[in-house]
Amino acid sequence: QVQLSESGGGSVQPGDSLRLSCVASKRSFSDSAMAWFRQAPGKEREFVAGINWSGSHTYIIDSVKGRFTISRDNVKNTLYLQMNNLKPEDTSIYYCAAASQYRALQITASDHDYWGQGTQVTVSA
Repeated sequence: QVQLSESGGGSVQPGDSLRLSCVASKRSFSDSAMAWFRQAPGKEREFVAGINWSGSHTYIIDSVKGRFTISRDNVKNTLYLQMNNLKPEDTSIYYCAAASQYRALQITASDHDYWGQGTQVTVSA
């Protein structure tokens, strides 16, 4: 059983930056594709960014491309999401997820079998 724990969320103003972290409880994290999803009130959970097991391949959705960066440190068992130039529409609960059956990055929620509890990001003036 892998446990994921996110941190780094908060309330910021438009244009500010945040870095989300997700620490995995097991060393086997380093063999798994990982991703960040988000869910705003009244909306479905949305894929934001994914990364393969080694960190050599990433994918970012268009609405955050150029502002968000996903990365991982397999020595620290930690996944990151660097978010710059935040906008009000980025306000959501952000979840990290592990796709333990895959090394290649996955973009579908159902392919991710472990989820963190979520961390709130609020962007408002």
